[in-house]
Formats: sequence, C-alpha cells, structure tokens
Amino acid sequence: MTGFLAGLLVAVLPLLAAGFWLGRRTARPESLGGLGTPVEHATFETLHTASLAAPPLRAGLTEETARRSARRLRTLLGTDALCLTDHERLLVWDGVGDHHRTEITERLFGPLESGRGEAFRLHCEYPDCPVRWAVVAPLTVDDRVHGALIACAPRESAVLVRAAGEVARWVSVQLELADLDRSRTRLIEAEIRALRAQISPHFIFNSLAVIASFVRTDPERARELLLEFADFTRYSFRRHGDFTTLADELHAIDHYLALVRARFGDRLTVTLQIAPEVLPVTLPFLCLQPLVENAVKHGLEGKTGTCRIQITAQDEGAEALVVIEDDGTGMDPGLLRRILAGETSPSGGIGLSNVDDRLRQVYGDDHGLVIETAPGAGMRITARLPKYQPGVHPAARLTPE
Repeated sequence: MTGFLAGLLVAVLPLLAAGFWLGRRTARPESLGGLGTPVEHATFETLHTASLAAPPLRAGLTEETARRSARRLRTLLGTDALCLTDHERLLVWDGVGDHHRTEITERLFGPLESGRGEAFRLHCEYPDCPVRWAVVAPLTVDDRVHGALIACAPRESAVLVRAAGEVARWVSVQLELADLDRSRTRLIEAEIRALRAQISPHFIFNSLAVIASFVRTDPERARELLLEFADFTRYSFRRHGDFTTLADELHAIDHYLALVRARFGDRLTVTLQIAPEVLPVTLPFLCLQPLVENAVKHGLEGKTGTCRIQITAQDEGAEALVVIEDDGTGMDPGLLRRILAGETSPSGGIGLSNVDDRLRQVYGDDHGLVIETAPGAGMRITARLPKYQPGVHPAARLTPE
C-alpha cells in the first residue's frame, strides 16, 4: 500500500508542474466561471486532461493506446506537435509538422539507449512550418527505457524541456501501473491454474481404481492406500496459506508416490537425497508435486519398461537447490518453451508453466524453473529456492480433523 501511495504522489506532482506551464500559456484575465485564479484554472484543466489520458496508458504502450492518449498529452504541454514511440518505432504523431518524422526517428537512438532527455533543432525547408525544435523525454519503467515522448515547438524553451520531462515521468508511472496490473492478472491466473492443477482428475480416477482392486484381495493394503489418498488430498485441497515448507511438500509427494507405486509396481524406482538443513525452507504451496507428477507422466505413462526418478535437495548457501530428474521420454525444447510461455497446454494438465509462473512471481525472474530435456533423453528440472524472502512464511501445519 505504501508503494501505491508513493506512486500516486509521483503521478500527481509532475502534473501540477505541467499545470503551471499550461497556466503560463492559457492564463487570461477574464472571468473563469468561479474556478479562481488563472493558475488554479490551469491546474484544474491539467488534472482533468490527465484523467482522460490515463486510461489508455494503463493498458500499456501500443500504437492504439498511444493514439488515444497523444492529443491529451499534447494539450497538457500546449505544444504544436507531440509524438510517442516505443523502443523500436514511432507510434503516433499528433499535431502539425508530420514531415519531421524521419528526422526525429533518426535522432532517437541516443536518448533511447542512454535514458537521458535531449533537445535539438529541427531542419525544415518549409518557411511556414511552426515546428522548429524537438524535446525528447524517455519513458522509463524499472530503470528500463520503454520509449519516448517528443514535444515539438516553434522555438527552444527551457520551460518546455522541464515540462516535457515531468509529463514523461507521469506517463512512465502510468506504464509502471500497467505493468503491475499485468503482473497482478498473471498472478491471479496462476493461482487459478494452481487450484485446478492441484490434483489431476486422471490421477484421482486411477488411485481409486487401484484402491478398489485391493479391497477383496488385500483389505489391509487397500486401507493403507486409502489413508495415503486421504492425506494427499487433505494437503492438496487445503484452503489456507500460500506457502509451505520443503518438509511438508516432500511429505505430500511421498503420499502421492505411494499411490503411484501401487499402480505401477516395480516399474517405478524413486531415489531421494535430501539435505536435512533445507527441510525448513519455505516455498510456494504445491510447487514441487506437479514436477514429480510430470516426471511420472513422461517416465511411465509415455513408455514401456521401468522409470527412475531422482529427487535431490541440497544446501547452496543462501538457497536450496531442488532437482527432479527422470529418464523418461523427454520433450521437444520448442514445445517446452511454448508451454512455459503459456502459448499451449501440455497434455494431462501437468503444471510446469504454473510452477514456473509462481516461482517468478514470488522470487523474481531469476528463480524460474531451469529445464533440460530432449526427445528420448528424459528431463531434469531445477528450482532454486531462496532460504529467506520478505513476505514468504509457511502456513501452520495441518492436523487431521
């Protein structure tokens, strides 16, 4: 909430500064309809215009959003022309002097690379053209240049340089809020996919079928498997806590593997190498089980013969290194990239992209899954889990009801 309020403060202050610039250009001594002094009137007009320009920008910087917001932004600055660019091309030109497009585009490389504003004279062969100077103000989000705002005017003006910079800062805040909106949407979508992928319906059907097969021949074995199934589903369907410990996650995986072994018998061999010191490490709830389910799917259901799965968790200083490896059918790397990008869904609903999304949301892009695979070569999935992360705390341990 503190960051949000700070964002609003950063968003409003540049507009007030731009309002004074607009006031200098629009102030008139006649009555202003009860709105107060010329500067107060200009400030009101500035905030109103900004409120109309903001919604398109909150959708990100595209050709369409630039077109819808450019006229409002030009009104904010009171310039003869204004254009917006992304990092590659000019998105929109609003106002006169459109024939300067090429010249301005050629001058953008420096500001876009350095992130520093620039003002320069425009060369024009038309004597009546009102556009003689351009001010380039980069648009930055998280210290990365996303594009530029260019204000064009008849003459050089230090006030315009400052006003263009302030409006560019305001536009940058809107783009940053757009990024936050997209991140929030991705997080919500990831959480929904997580809930849907917690237990595969295919797995439930097969588990119950295996338990039923033992009811007559080995009632005690059926009872044990039913308890394993109950413990696993209780953990998977819990409704509190976004995080768990590595120990609890491995415990749930053990219940899952017990049910899988009952179905496949000697075809499955699982080896665990877990360093005791990483067991208390906190991680997103139900984050490793889908990776083990993926290994079972590609190791057993996709081929004949046996499958070996190895699960290791090692202490790597400030991180816990978790590796899940199988010798199954593997996957085409191109298909894997499309799955992680959300462009296609894997058969069976195994949540590789879901886990990757959640790890990136919690720990940052540097902590996404690292997956090594090729057709017929098995798969090795590596997750690096920071031992300490602000806001990451495990939920209370579940107790049987």
